[in-house]
Amino acid sequence: MAIDHQSLYLTRADATEPTGFVRRMLRELTGHDWLVFVFLVILTAVALRCEPSHDQRVSAIRMGSLLAFMVVTLVLVRGGLLKHGFWAPLMYRFALYGTVQLSYFFLARLLPLVNPTTVDYPLYQLDLRLFGFEPAVAMDAIVTPVTTEWFAFFYFGYFFLLAIHVIPILLFSRSARQLGEFALGMLVVFCVGHVVYMLVPGYGPYLALSDQLTNPLPHGMWRDLVMATVASGGSQMDIFPSLHTAAPTFLALFSFRHRDKLPFKASWPVTTFCAVNIVGATMFLRWHYVIDVIAGLVLATVAYLVSVRVTAWELERRAAAGLSESWPRFRRTKA
Repeated sequence: MAIDHQSLYLTRADATEPTGFVRRMLRELTGHDWLVFVFLVILTAVALRCEPSHDQRVSAIRMGSLLAFMVVTLVLVRGGLLKHGFWAPLMYRFALYGTVQLSYFFLARLLPLVNPTTVDYPLYQLDLRLFGFEPAVAMDAIVTPVTTEWFAFFYFGYFFLLAIHVIPILLFSRSARQLGEFALGMLVVFCVGHVVYMLVPGYGPYLALSDQLTNPLPHGMWRDLVMATVASGGSQMDIFPSLHTAAPTFLALFSFRHRDKLPFKASWPVTTFCAVNIVGATMFLRWHYVIDVIAGLVLATVAYLVSVRVTAWELERRAAAGLSESWPRFRRTKA
């Protein structure tokens, strides 16, 4: 019987190949996998370290659950245990993007525990030193039913603007580069923004400067919708940076970058117009200081630059190493 002696021995190169499950899975992880993992670890650790209370326990369970779901999904999808053409990509998108978005609604309980003080006054003083005025106070003179409804419409439209970009791109984009840039940029915006909320808490001019605001915002359909939405789902102390500034600005930059393709060829001017009005609405409706908006613009710019460069590097790395897709695509599964 002939014996293949070569098969009995491993070369040094063969021995160092990451054939083990854990090492293979770690090689498959992307930059955005690590970003969301670190983000959720931070939120969970912060919740666990807060003073024991009912809200602390609820926050720890919620953040820990998001982290656990994300880790289980990475093991299943990046580890190659779940390869279904529909469920694997869907679960992955919920675990990566969905957990980050959902974490916002959990911050209402967590933020007051992390930092019970507010920095409204220092932010206001910084605005006065840097810019010489506070827009929320300056625009008090032009508060009318028409101007209030105009800005409230765009402020509420923020959610629609996000939805018409997030849902089609995450679920239906066939371009790995376009999907990668969009998803990474949005994740950078929200992960960084939510963490900084804990470091720079505040309520905004509507409360801190209420004694300087003589004209109340008149009731109207859009104004009342905004107030009801903020009261029911907002984190209350989430002012710095302004994500109502950062997210639409990133969408405008992303749309302009891809303006040679549909639908961005037609949509980028509309997206930009909406973004400008949403930014204005954050100050007119008295939610944000100027410095919050500046921080949001900086965050959007950084997220855009990071998304373009890191996505290009990630795609090249995965192609060279023969790794799976950065964002698993939906595929028709044979019965």
